[in-house]
Amino acid sequence: MHIISWNVNGIRAVVQKDFYDTIEKLNPDVLCLQETKAQVDETKKALAPLTGYHHYYNSAERKGYSSTAILSKIKPLSFTNDMGISAHDNEGRVQCNEYKDFFLVNVYVPNSGQKLDRLAYRQQWDADFLIYLKNLEAIKPVIACGDFNVAHRAIDLKNDKANYNKTAGYTQIEIDGMDNFLKDQFVDSFRLLHPDEVAYTYWSYRFKARERNTGWRIDYFLVSKILVDKIQAVTIYSNILGSDHCPIGLEIDL
Repeated sequence: MHIISWNVNGIRAVVQKDFYDTIEKLNPDVLCLQETKAQVDETKKALAPLTGYHHYYNSAERKGYSSTAILSKIKPLSFTNDMGISAHDNEGRVQCNEYKDFFLVNVYVPNSGQKLDRLAYRQQWDADFLIYLKNLEAIKPVIACGDFNVAHRAIDLKNDKANYNKTAGYTQIEIDGMDNFLKDQFVDSFRLLHPDEVAYTYWSYRFKARERNTGWRIDYFLVSKILVDKIQAVTIYSNILGSDHCPIGLEIDL
């Protein structure tokens, strides 16, 4: 199974670029999109040319904000939106497809804010999301993919010392949150296969960040430990443009 995850930073904008050609070339079995920034009808219209997939959408109550989508060639056994927690379930951030042997969770984790004004909320969100994943994993293994909005280690961002505890995505609270995901339940599949590789998935639109490769690795495939031996490849498609994030891919024998 080939799964692609991509924060597109606006589905209506990205489809004006080479999006359809890119997806055709990548040819995923499942495509997980984050930050579609559109309501269900708008997302449905933008993704209509991608035939051959079952389409699932989760939109924020606030228009033009957050939101996610899953496109799957294989029809899932079941599909659900959100965590079931009212404080978290109005921004369209979580989707879950159930397949025969695993759950696939598509997630767009909240950003802690330019002034870290949402950091406390983010801390609670991470804790609640971990419980949500553990509850799924009690039934069958889980693959959670998407924009987790945290660089886990110094290797995962260009300027680690300048950003530590000052910038959203690299505070100790957020790092601890990722540590908790990886403590017992899950593995960071890219880092498992590429322990020392410097690779980024996000570059700011400012300061020619992508041109200079001043980036962050904040997009992940977290995989239940029981599935580790089935992972064939994890790829960061850093050459694919269209968003401030690039797609990431997981090939897994399922």
